[in-house]
Amino acid sequence: MNAIALAAIGLFVFVLGYRFYSKFVAEKIYRLDPNYVTPAHRYKDGVDFVPTNKFVLWGHHFTSVAGAAPILGPAIAVYWGWLPAVLWVVLGTVFAAGVHDFGTLVVSVRNKGQSMGTLANKLVGQRAKILFLFIILILVLMVNAVFAWVIANLFITFPSSVLPVFIQIPLAIWIGHAVYKRNAKMLVPSLVALAVMYIVAVLAAEYQILQIDLVRYMGGEDGAGIFGLGAISTAFFIWIVILMIYVYIASTLPVWKLLQPRDFINSHQLVVGLGILYLGLLFTNPEITAPITNPDANDVSWFPLLFITIACGAISGFHGLVSSGTSSKQLNKETDARFVGYAGAVGEGVLALISIIAVITFFPNADAFKESYNSFAAASGGGLGNFVQGAGQLAGGLGIPAEVAATIVSIIVVSFAATTLDTSVRLMRYIISELGTEYKVPALEKTHVATTIAVVSSAALVLIPEGPNGFGSGGYLLWPLFGTSNQLLAGINLLLISIWLKRLGRNYLITLIPMVFLMFMTLYAMISQVFTQWAWWNEQSSTLLFVFGALILGFALWICLTAISTLMSKNQTPIDPNE
Repeated sequence: MNAIALAAIGLFVFVLGYRFYSKFVAEKIYRLDPNYVTPAHRYKDGVDFVPTNKFVLWGHHFTSVAGAAPILGPAIAVYWGWLPAVLWVVLGTVFAAGVHDFGTLVVSVRNKGQSMGTLANKLVGQRAKILFLFIILILVLMVNAVFAWVIANLFITFPSSVLPVFIQIPLAIWIGHAVYKRNAKMLVPSLVALAVMYIVAVLAAEYQILQIDLVRYMGGEDGAGIFGLGAISTAFFIWIVILMIYVYIASTLPVWKLLQPRDFINSHQLVVGLGILYLGLLFTNPEITAPITNPDANDVSWFPLLFITIACGAISGFHGLVSSGTSSKQLNKETDARFVGYAGAVGEGVLALISIIAVITFFPNADAFKESYNSFAAASGGGLGNFVQGAGQLAGGLGIPAEVAATIVSIIVVSFAATTLDTSVRLMRYIISELGTEYKVPALEKTHVATTIAVVSSAALVLIPEGPNGFGSGGYLLWPLFGTSNQLLAGINLLLISIWLKRLGRNYLITLIPMVFLMFMTLYAMISQVFTQWAWWNEQSSTLLFVFGALILGFALWICLTAISTLMSKNQTPIDPNE
């Protein structure tokens, strides 16, 4: 099949979904009110509650939820063939992700900008709230470890991307100050910042002196490094330390100082990156060389793991944390929720679609694809690299040199992942503080105490030397559990939205149907992984995955049973939608 035709079909379905389905959901189900006073105005504090232009907020929201996951997940899932991956991305985005992201944003806005964990208390009960907060805490901890691992590895693999990424930080701070202290417009400065980043990227790709290559500084891949770790492990350790220092600062600053302007720059990166890849697709007009379905993919079944491997890009519980954790506190008008929430999910679907296409057109023939994707483990280890090279090949259709294209693609991935990382640390800080309030531990309510706990625990997790990959393998090992937990959280979020809609007397089938599907797939996968793969009585056992997986599974089952009982109860007190 021709790749252009596949992209056109997918994009057309996304447009239809936003134009018609999201409008129906906004008007008939969520019933958005343009006159409703949002938490951003009601509790405006200049730090977390900041009324924000919908386009700027969309940039923050999208880049926070995108990260590397809508690239990495699809790049792995094509192991089972491109058709299952494309169908799940397209249909999942329209009927599950859009409704989920949009819904968690609206429910939070209607409840003082509270997180979904806190809202579990109001909708289900105090015990559900505590269990949900612990699930979220474990999930964001894994997000921090996974994305720190991704960024550190990309910095090592593509050293020409380091300087452009770090130059973005002072540029974003300058833009934030100009916008919020001098009332300047954000568009032109952010475009200038993006131009500076890409000029530096081209120079770094062409001239080795601008590349910050820690492995080379330590004598190459065979270098001794420090403390006997070796050059690569030492470089990885240094990048993790630098990243943790950065996210500590970024997650404690007011959102207007760094988070919003940097995310707005990254939203332009998204447009530029997607423009380069889709235009490159038009000019190269490649054929799909990967199989529609892969009959040789028999070591790991696609059912139900396909729906877990592709989380972000189809539906992701982490999006609900961003919607209810930060975006709901910045929503200027309630009617902006459709654009920020549903269109944010569509943007991620568009990114996931081109990620699939970049990989399935990269190989010269089906045999080359199968050689690279000879097992699920090989797909997991090489998926991101295949995307970067495949995206570089598409960009080459526009005359961009391969090294420059690979650098720009890696910058985009790192920028998104870094945005997700510091948003996730900020969310973890909120949760730790909330648990401190709940259990009357005043020290945990302090910003710097909670942030220190978040950063130190994340660094410890990503640096865990478990398994055959040795030092720093924590992030790699956590990927399968991250996907499963992410989808489980999305199912719980949909269940809570369904309860909210029912208590309002509205049609809740639009959230209940994807919830049932997602819960079945996720619980099936998690039970299989925890008890038939990670448990200590199996050959592929992992203490780390078993402990985290068993905890999340237990908490989730408890919440689900309680929430389902609440949903089916006929004696529910109606709630005021204007509370």
